[in-house]
Amino acid sequence: MAESSSNSEKETSETPTPTPKASPPAGQQSPQQRPQIQIDDSKVLSAYSNFCRVTGSPEELIIDFGLNPQPFGVPTEPIPVTHRIITNFYTAKRMLHALTLSIQRHEATFGVLETDVQKRVQSGVMTRPVGGS
Repeated sequence: MAESSSNSEKETSETPTPTPKASPPAGQQSPQQRPQIQIDDSKVLSAYSNFCRVTGSPEELIIDFGLNPQPFGVPTEPIPVTHRIITNFYTAKRMLHALTLSIQRHEATFGVLETDVQKRVQSGVMTRPVGGS
């Protein structure tokens, strides 16, 4: 899983809905209007991950990311976890929604993502020779 620094991806989940004609009283927002949130990603660090583990408690989720050097079969070495995100369930649910929308758009453009490696191998996707046609 790779972190994205694409502004269009971030803005998608925070894009305000059209404002109604009647404005709410001062200091209050209409339930349909969402604020535009400014993002400063000038100090963002990006990392690639092909491993993710989710654990947690009743109050929070702990999401560990790492690089599995043996993506096929059972790893013989421990997978080094390099990034840990600790978040509450409200933020996790918003993230789930944003990820779901992103994957739906990707699949609509490029086709269904098969997460079972064995099915991908059997269908011939990963059996083409390198440099062959």
